[in-house]
Amino acid sequence: MSKPSLLAIPLGGLGEFGMNMLVLRSGDDMILIDAGMMFPEVELLGVDIVIPDITYLKQNRQHLRAILLTHGHEDHIGALPYILRDLNAPIYGTRFTLALVHKRLEEHGLLDKTDLREVIPGRKLEVGPFEVEFISVTHSTIDCVALAIRTPVGIVIHTGDFKIDQTPIDGQPFDFHAFARYGHEGVLALFSDSTNVERPGYTPSERTVRPRIEELTRAATRKVIISCFASSIPRIQTIVNIAAATGRKVAFIGRSMVDNVEIAHGMNRLTIPDGLIVRSQDIGSFPPEKLVVLVAGSQAEPMSSLSRVAVDNHRLLTLDERDTVILSARIIPGNEKAIFRMLDHMFRKRALIYYDNDGGTIHVSGHASQEEQKLLLNLVRPRFFIPVHGEYRQLFRHAALAHTVGSVSEEILLIEDGQTIEFTEDAAYRREPVTAGRICVDSGSLEEIEEFVIRDRKHLSEDGVVVPIIAIDKHTGQIESTPEIVTRGFLPSDNGIELLAGAREVILRTFEGSNAEEKTDWSVIKEKIRVDLRRYLKKQTSKRPLILPVILEL
Repeated sequence: MSKPSLLAIPLGGLGEFGMNMLVLRSGDDMILIDAGMMFPEVELLGVDIVIPDITYLKQNRQHLRAILLTHGHEDHIGALPYILRDLNAPIYGTRFTLALVHKRLEEHGLLDKTDLREVIPGRKLEVGPFEVEFISVTHSTIDCVALAIRTPVGIVIHTGDFKIDQTPIDGQPFDFHAFARYGHEGVLALFSDSTNVERPGYTPSERTVRPRIEELTRAATRKVIISCFASSIPRIQTIVNIAAATGRKVAFIGRSMVDNVEIAHGMNRLTIPDGLIVRSQDIGSFPPEKLVVLVAGSQAEPMSSLSRVAVDNHRLLTLDERDTVILSARIIPGNEKAIFRMLDHMFRKRALIYYDNDGGTIHVSGHASQEEQKLLLNLVRPRFFIPVHGEYRQLFRHAALAHTVGSVSEEILLIEDGQTIEFTEDAAYRREPVTAGRICVDSGSLEEIEEFVIRDRKHLSEDGVVVPIIAIDKHTGQIESTPEIVTRGFLPSDNGIELLAGAREVILRTFEGSNAEEKTDWSVIKEKIRVDLRRYLKKQTSKRPLILPVILEL
């Protein structure tokens, strides 16, 4: 009989921020850890979200036993509505995480087809040959867990996203004992969050944001508008407590903010004193000096509530002179331009704007800094260490940090999406990679966008489009009149008339130079016109617009 082994196959999250997804496989049994999405880079025009390529999972769908979720952030659960069309396995997560998943699946009409199973930190679960314990960790949202997975070849620990907050707002502590217990028993492999590896020291506790936000709220002479991530329930709790302490009421604006507050409050994970809430439709008539408004959209997403408030386009909330705005969220790399453009609009209204820990702590990260990462490595003392969750430089620096700690007894494995590691009881081996990559999803659709569509959009954005319209008599096969040419995003203003006249000549020459058989086949004529016109325009302008010939049959 062959010796047991374990395959670890990352499908996302190793080489980028977001799309977190890891497969563990032993024999014919697979489990999936997280199913995240990420927001697109600027060059992915018109794309709403990006999810991992799940070709490997679809090819092996009969072996998938469970999907295990570490917490409820979009970069860990956001791909679920898109992958569950092709996969069918029970989804395990903590109560708040599953509540967020429930909401997403309900919106996509997938709730009836999905098996959601709640887990409790500290309890164990058997899935095929795997025994899984959910370990409580602290992060920027609630009900977050790491996973300790007992496999046929040893124990694997996956941290999920974490920081070590010794004074968490919700009183749910980081479970040092569980990590130490597994470390004492012996851990085969540790997969650990690399997000903040470039930050020295410790990540401050969530409690450290209260003094500065309360100071700004007490000093405010008009309404206070605060934006944070809608999933940051501990931050929302802090702001609710500040409002109560300063004699202000609280209103909530934005669908994600309202939904998450309702979910957390309904689960008794968010405490709001009776009489503290102002309905969003009553904001306009409420005394501004007695109001705190929590608004979604801290990353200036297009059409988000905060973006619309900044440009006077929100039906319930206006930004007035001397209002106080506090951006209590990290500016995610790639979002800087949009956020600063939004803040510019606010500054023009002479509001008082505070962001990026301006003059004090108004935001803290939810990810472990270097000293916490070292502490975890020393608690677990794994044989093998694999950095996850980050761009390549973060993975590399986390590997280097582990090397300096010296608590990894055998090997530090630096891998990226698709690269497979096989663990046995004795060693770890790099195996053939599997298909991995990114799938782009368009707005209002569950369908993925093909690569050529993105390429065409990029092409259009750079060089525009040219549409030659040729009217042909179907009886004689001759052109009835001078071809019309419509352009968008292409035509230079200075020599446009001369250029278009030359283009019409090219079309006429191409048509006249075609034989009788070609003239009866519109597809051939279109292609000949496209080729000749592209050559002419490139020579004249050095541009390569998208050319779409149209033939009208008269």
